[in-house]
Amino acid sequence: MKELREIIKAYDAAVLAGKKSALAAVVHLNGSSYRRPGARMLVTDDGELTGAISGGCLEGDALRKAMLVLSQQQSKLVTYDTSDEDDATIGVQLGCAGVIQVLFEPINPNNNNNPIQLLRKAVALRQKSVLVTLFSLEDKKNEQPGTCLLMEENGNISGAIPYPELHSYIMENVHHAMQLQASSFKNYVVKNISLTAFIEFLQPPVSLVVVGAGNDAIPMMQIADTIGWEVRVVDGRSTHAKRERFVGACQVLVSKPEKVLDQIPFDQQTVFVMMTHNYNYDLAMLKALLLRQVKYIGMLGPKKKLNRMLDELRDDGIALTDEQLNTIYGPAGLEIGAETAEEIALSIIVEIKAVLAGKDGGSLRNKQDGIHSRTDTFIETKKLY
Repeated sequence: MKELREIIKAYDAAVLAGKKSALAAVVHLNGSSYRRPGARMLVTDDGELTGAISGGCLEGDALRKAMLVLSQQQSKLVTYDTSDEDDATIGVQLGCAGVIQVLFEPINPNNNNNPIQLLRKAVALRQKSVLVTLFSLEDKKNEQPGTCLLMEENGNISGAIPYPELHSYIMENVHHAMQLQASSFKNYVVKNISLTAFIEFLQPPVSLVVVGAGNDAIPMMQIADTIGWEVRVVDGRSTHAKRERFVGACQVLVSKPEKVLDQIPFDQQTVFVMMTHNYNYDLAMLKALLLRQVKYIGMLGPKKKLNRMLDELRDDGIALTDEQLNTIYGPAGLEIGAETAEEIALSIIVEIKAVLAGKDGGSLRNKQDGIHSRTDTFIETKKLY
């Protein structure tokens, strides 16, 4: 979400300056690539780039393609075949071993449902959404339909499917993507139309609640803020929980532990790290969190501290399920040899990312297959009639 927000900000600045803009988006991938489908980059007519569609190897050619799109004011689908050993298709040595489909769309500021405006709605509220982008792999010379529809979790729909005969089928897949919380690719064949849809599930950013406003909470907040997470800092001490100490935090709250959850937004992307160094405060906070469905509760400190807390909860008659126990990570963090506050913060942030992604946090060199699943980009074809 951070990259999308930066793209929207750059677009707004370009409009104020009277510049034209085009949006480049990775809409499909076969094989390996530095960026996955959904990666985007804004290009202005003076060559300014915001965001990225690769590790830097495609951006030069993408700039030239974007200028052509701005000149012709027509969307264009470009294939980058990085599996070619000679890389003759774009003239550079890439070595990614993937076939990347990049859609370039000129942005019309007078269109209230242009791609940027749809993205703006997707990030405006803290909710899940599904974005539909249509393109033709069979007929790349004709104008590509592009980013056309957004459905938000609250039911709001912006934009429209430009082909009425496909509307019901695509909307069925949109609702399915929202239910599964996963993106998919569908190819629709009807009469003389063959279109591929990138049905993109967009998750709100991670919301990290740092319980404890000591000095060691500052690097935790800084790292999380750098990677685009929302950060809130909570403490019972007004002497520590001061706004000026946590400039990047979206909320600094002085509160008793039992009142915290009533004062912050809470969803499936909300995680907690307890680091008050106050046993009773952490215990009360843990007790409150176990009543909610939290995917990650990090506990700073030794294992015996956590075991003592769990014993006290059981003594109070609180029966802990395996599901609840599996959400508690104590001591928090991956084993990377961390010692300083910054290193400890890094190890915890990485562990949270791994847990939310369903990964074990192991070394990539030990993987026997690819980094990403190849089935994630499988295109299902639907012949309608």
